[in-house]
Amino acid sequence: MKVLFVLGLSMPKIINAQDLHFSQFFNSPLSTNPANTGFIPDADYRIGAHARTQFSNIMVLPYKTISVFGDAQLFRDKFENGWMGLGFLLLSDEAGEGVLKSTKLYGSLAYHQMLGNSSLLSAGFNLGWANKSIKPNNLKFPDQFNGYFFDITLPTSVTFANTQVNYFDLQVGINYAYFPKEDVYINAGYSIHHVNKPKESFFSNPTTGNSIPIRHIGFANAMLKLNKSLILQPSIYYSNQASASQFVLGLSSRINLISGGETQLISGVYYRNKEAIIPLLGFEIKSIQFNFSYDATVSNLKSYNKSMGAGEISLIKKGFYPNTPYRQTLCPSF
Repeated sequence: MKVLFVLGLSMPKIINAQDLHFSQFFNSPLSTNPANTGFIPDADYRIGAHARTQFSNIMVLPYKTISVFGDAQLFRDKFENGWMGLGFLLLSDEAGEGVLKSTKLYGSLAYHQMLGNSSLLSAGFNLGWANKSIKPNNLKFPDQFNGYFFDITLPTSVTFANTQVNYFDLQVGINYAYFPKEDVYINAGYSIHHVNKPKESFFSNPTTGNSIPIRHIGFANAMLKLNKSLILQPSIYYSNQASASQFVLGLSSRINLISGGETQLISGVYYRNKEAIIPLLGFEIKSIQFNFSYDATVSNLKSYNKSMGAGEISLIKKGFYPNTPYRQTLCPSF
C-alpha cells in the first residue's frame, strides 16, 4: 500500500486519486455542494459533525476522515422572498498509518430566492485553505527492496523538497427545490469542486506539480410523506473526478414514534455501484439527529477485507432563532 502511494505521488499524470467522500452525502451538505449553505428547509440554522473510518481490519492505522460544519440563514427580512446563507466547513483526513494528512477550512456563502410559492433556486460558493503533509520516514520505496523485504536503512533516490504544501481551493454550486404541496419535496443540485485547479506537490521539480482535477457532483433527493407516521426519502448521487467516479442510490424512511415528530426512527439502505451496500440506522430527538451507516464491500476487495469496508457516523443539530415569528417549513414534517 505504501509503495503504491509513493508511486502515485511521483507519477501524478498517470495516477489520479479521488477526493475524500462520505457515504452519508445527504448528511454532509456543505462538502457536497456549497449552494447548500443556508439551504435548510425545516430550520434557521444547523451544526453538524461527521466521522468515517475505512479499512480498519486490513491496516494498522485505518483511513480516517472527520468534518465539522455549521451554517445559518441570514437577512430573511432584507430580501423579498429570499435570504443569504453563511457557513463554514472543517475537514481532516488521515490516509494510512499517518503517511498523508490533510486539513481544509472553508467559508461558504450562498443566496436563496423563492420562485413563486412552490420552488426555490440557490447558488453559492466556498473558498478554503488546504494543508497537506507527509511523513517520508514512514514510507518504503521500490529501490529499498533487497529481494526479500524493504530495508529502510538502504538509501533511496526519492527525495522530497518539502513535507507540507498549502493552497487555496474554490467550489461553486447551484440547487433547485420544488415543493408543490406540503407532502412532497424534491431537490436537485450540481457543484464543481477545485475550480481553480490548485497544485499540490512535495517535489522540487515544478513539472511534477499535481494539479487537482476538477470534481463534478450531482445529486437529487425527495421527501414523500405517505401518512402522519411515515416519510420516505429516495436519494441519488453521482461524482466524477478524472478517471474516478461514484454512483450511489438508495432509500431511507422516517417513522414518527411520538406525536409531533419530536422522536423519529431513521432507517435505510444505499448502494454504491459495484463497491458497497450501505445500511443506515439513526434517530432524531428534539431536532438532534444521529445516524450510523456501514459500507459492506461487494467488490473484489471483499476477499481481503471480508466485506468490512467503512463505518460512518453523523450528528446534526437544527434550530430556530429565538423570538422568530412562525415560519412554515418547506419540506414534509410530522
